[in-house]
Order: sequence, then C-alpha cells, then structure tokens
Amino acid sequence: MINLHSLSKINKKESKRIGRGPGSGKGKTTGRGTKGQNARGKLPITHAHYEGGQRPLFKRLPYRKGKGNRKVSPKPVVINLEDLAKLPKTSTVTLDLLVKMKLVSEKEVRERGIKILGTGSIPLGLKIDLPMAKKVSEKFKR
Repeated sequence: MINLHSLSKINKKESKRIGRGPGSGKGKTTGRGTKGQNARGKLPITHAHYEGGQRPLFKRLPYRKGKGNRKVSPKPVVINLEDLAKLPKTSTVTLDLLVKMKLVSEKEVRERGIKILGTGSIPLGLKIDLPMAKKVSEKFKR
C-alpha cells in the first residue's frame, strides 16, 4: 500500500531570480559585489578575446569590405600588343589561338576577361576577334 510518507522525495530547485528588488535577497548588485570589472558586462575575464585590458586584436584591425574580403571585381588578364606580335602575321586573334599559343589560360579568361594594352606595336594584317575583351587601353582605341 502506498502512503504519503512512503513516497520518494522529488526536490526540484528553482533557479535564482536575481535583480528583483531588495526583498528577494539578490537585489541591487545581484550577488556581484560592488564596482569593478567583474560586476559589469556579460562576458567573464576568461573569454577568448580578452587581452588583459589592452585593446583587443579584432578591434585594432580595420574593417574589411566584401564577403571573405576577396577583391570586389577580379582584374582582367592583361595582354600587350608586343605579345600579339609573336602570333602569325595574317592570323585572326581568338581565344582559342591565345590558349593554343599559351599566352593565357582558358579558365582565367572565362572568369576574368581580357584587357589589351597598347605597349608595343601591332603587326599589319593581324585581326583581333575577342568577344571576351572587356577593356582596351586608351592607346589601342585610336
């Protein structure tokens, strides 16, 4: 037979409600004492970024722009006119020809595009047919 005195005790301790007035016994300073570093803030002194009171490293470094701080726009692959002078004189400059002559890699050009710079001179009879050419230097536009 089960009686009230034979039941096992179930003690459930409730969490302390701190900062609920002077009558609670944990009011005002809520058990933290008075003043000082330990009485303030939510992080303990032993947290990962604590440096003994000196300015933390992550606050000393500048803000970094962009996701993962990659360059916002990748720079195009640069080809000079003197590089094009190495090609056969009556050929048409295409992406396939540049890859075949190992002046550029196909993967880089697909990702970044090509920029033709005006250093050097272009041989007569050479035609340029590059749809990937995003930018051309001022000297070459004339």
